[in-house]
Amino acid sequence: MEISLLGKKALVGGSSGGIGKAIAQQLAESGASVTLMARNEEKLQQVLDNLDVSKGQTHQYLVVDFSNYEGYKKHISTFFESNSIDILVNNTQGPPAGSALEKTLADYQEAFDLLFKTVVYTTELALVHMRKQQWGRIINVASVSVKEPLGYLALSNSVRAAVVTWGKSLANDVGREGITVNSVLTGYFDTDRIAQLNAKKAEQLGIAPTAVRADMEGKVPVGRIGDPSEYGYLAAFLASDKAAYITGTQIPIDGGLLKSL
Repeated sequence: MEISLLGKKALVGGSSGGIGKAIAQQLAESGASVTLMARNEEKLQQVLDNLDVSKGQTHQYLVVDFSNYEGYKKHISTFFESNSIDILVNNTQGPPAGSALEKTLADYQEAFDLLFKTVVYTTELALVHMRKQQWGRIINVASVSVKEPLGYLALSNSVRAAVVTWGKSLANDVGREGITVNSVLTGYFDTDRIAQLNAKKAEQLGIAPTAVRADMEGKVPVGRIGDPSEYGYLAAFLASDKAAYITGTQIPIDGGLLKSL
């Protein structure tokens, strides 16, 4: 099966590294023109320089800080004044780790602005063109923790669950307009974020980060951490015409980690 996204324009959040970068690369390889979006301009330029252009794609990047909601609103609004997209990948950096007992109400508000408000606002802007052309793809990068909460990620557990249920509601509203909305429940992937979380956990437990990683790998039925490129393959499929009958779903990509159905 060939996935073709020729002529499609995609906006991918958090695409200077990790999962976002892998998604952007696969969308470009499938023929889409990609706008990268993250806060580190040097890293964005490096990713941009290596995106596939063999099918006539044109790529660009947008420097934004998802953690500064008001500043983000200004940048993304300006972008949509002169741009439209067909594929939106809602992905941001994760909020700080910590248990529910460690977090304050202010922490939850910051996480809500970062993970929820940026997603909803960006989607509202993207939907104008999608609804006009009666075609669109919205992919929310979420986490397996919305189904089985992780004790050290209280902020992410809570707010990403809100994103997933909002995505389900939106899918019901726009399904007849050729627009699909799906959330991907992310398991353990070999990214800088996982390395940082493992380092913090190792420090708390007084053990080596390698031991934390080995324990993590042992919990995954396939016996390893995921490669970000594998995430990109799923995103490209969901962004294509091949996935037109898939919407309102929450798809785990976790090597079998989730124990629940």
